[in-house]
Amino acid sequence: MKIFNLFFCVCFILFAALQYNDPDPYVWVPLYLYAAFLCWKASKEMFYQTAYLVGIGIYSIYAVYKAFDANGLIDWLKFHHAENLAGTMKAETPWVEETREFFALIILIAVLAINYFNGKKKAKATN
Repeated sequence: MKIFNLFFCVCFILFAALQYNDPDPYVWVPLYLYAAFLCWKASKEMFYQTAYLVGIGIYSIYAVYKAFDANGLIDWLKFHHAENLAGTMKAETPWVEETREFFALIILIAVLAINYFNGKKKAKATN
């Protein structure tokens, strides 16, 4: 799990750094850095169950918003026939940006959930 957490810590820091030209870096930089911090702590065998749940909750609420937002995931699937999101790195259409953000949130949720359950398992094993 140490390599897993160090990998995602570095990835999330890089993702945060790449937000400089995003229309809403004030949202995404803290979202990525929060997860990076928790991954860093988990790599040191420090698990913060409440912090994982808070992050998962916030990311989940935002993901639901992104899914149902105009130009979000549902719009992409329904009206744009799941058009390729990775054809170019430039988000030339609004649904590309919104859908990519949705999937970024899913990755953040998955990583925090893995750490949450791993931390619970470790806590149970020590008791």
